[in-house]
Amino acid sequence: MVATGAQFRRLAEQDRPRVSLTIDGRAAAALDGDTVLTAILTNARRVRLNEFDGRPRAGFCLMGACQDCWVRLGDGRRMRACTSFVREGMAVLTGMPGGGDGH
Repeated sequence: MVATGAQFRRLAEQDRPRVSLTIDGRAAAALDGDTVLTAILTNARRVRLNEFDGRPRAGFCLMGACQDCWVRLGDGRRMRACTSFVREGMAVLTGMPGGGDGH
């Protein structure tokens, strides 16, 4: 389930049920129990682009302390990717509203 260019590669726990979602409008797959951050980084190279300099960000602490992994859902709600779990059909947007980060 490793996407070309993914930041993370899954080595264990590959037998959990699959979950389908979209990340920035592209079909993606995760496993039940994965965080949104895990889903993003097993499907892409970065979580988002920095709002100040446009450089890629991939999360930092991976445990909810650094505030580096904020993303949006398709309905506009913001969430921390590292402390939120994937749900079937979830639409995750890593870009800033209005496309200010290149999306």
